[in-house]
Amino acid sequence: MRSAIALAVIVSVFIGCAGTASNGGLSGVIAPEAKLELVREGFQFTEGPLPMADGGLYFTDLRASKVHRLDPRGNISTVYENTGETNGLAYDLNGEVLGIEAAGKRIRRFGADGRVSEVSRGDGIHQMLQPNDLIVDTKGGIYFTDPGPRPVVAGRKVYVYYLPPGAKNALVADDRMIRPNGLTISLDGKVLIVADTVDQTIWQYDIQVDGKLANRRPFARMQNIAAGEDSGGDGLAIDFEGRIFVTSVTGIQMFDRGGRYLGNIPVLRKSTNVAFSGPDKSVLYITAREGVYKIQTLTRGPDRRGK
Repeated sequence: MRSAIALAVIVSVFIGCAGTASNGGLSGVIAPEAKLELVREGFQFTEGPLPMADGGLYFTDLRASKVHRLDPRGNISTVYENTGETNGLAYDLNGEVLGIEAAGKRIRRFGADGRVSEVSRGDGIHQMLQPNDLIVDTKGGIYFTDPGPRPVVAGRKVYVYYLPPGAKNALVADDRMIRPNGLTISLDGKVLIVADTVDQTIWQYDIQVDGKLANRRPFARMQNIAAGEDSGGDGLAIDFEGRIFVTSVTGIQMFDRGGRYLGNIPVLRKSTNVAFSGPDKSVLYITAREGVYKIQTLTRGPDRRGK
C-alpha cells in the first residue's frame, strides 16, 4: 500500500514564502509533473547515498551495519557488512569509499582490493560521540561532523572536524553548533556548508589554505518549521549550478547558491540524506528511514566525483 501511494505522489513545490504557490518557480530544477518514486523499502534506517560513476548508488542501512549498492538497472546488493553503523559515505582522491561509523566512532576506508582500514578516530583528545557525515576536499582532507546521540545535552560540546591529508588526528574546525549533521563543499571548493538537525540555520564557513574554517555565517534559514520544532536538517546535496538540497522535517528544501529559498519536495517518510546519480547525474535519490526514493530532476549533480 505504501509503495502504491509513494508512486502516486506528485511533488508539489511551494515557492518563496509560506502559503504562496507557483507553477514555474522551479524552472530548470523540478518539473511540475515530476513524481516521487519508491525504489525499495524494508530497510532499518537508510543513509549515506553516494553516486557511482556508472549511474548507480551506494547507500547505507545504518542500524543493520550494511552498505548496499543500487545498480543502474535497479538491482540492490549488499557490498559491506558489519560496518559499525556506518552513516555517511564519501570518496577519497583515489576513488575509494570512506565510511563514518556512528557506533564504531571512526572513519574507515573500503579499499578497492577488498581490505578495510581505519583512517581516523577523531582528534585524539575528544572521544567521538556519534559521528555522522563526511566530505573530502580537493586536497584529500576530510571534513566530518560529530553531533552526538539524542537527546541533546545542554552544555555538551559537539564538533565539526577537519582531518588534514595524510593525518591520523583531526582538528576541531567548529564547536558552536547545536547538532551539526550533513555537509557539502561549494563548487569552487572555497566554502563549507553544514546543516544542523536542531537549528533552522544552515551555516557556511570560508575554507582556508590549511583547511581550517573562518568567517562562520548563515547560508540560509530553513522554512516552514513549526515554532519549537527541530528543523531535521540532515544530509545535503549540491547541483551543478550550486543550488543546495537539504533534508528536513518538511521534505527536501531547496536553496539557490546565494541561500534564497526556492521550494520543498515533500517526502512520505522523514528524509535523512540526498544525492544526485542516475543518467547524467539527473536523478535525486533520497534516503528516508526504511526506504529509498528517487525523483527525476531538470538539473544534475556537480561535475566532480561523488556528491
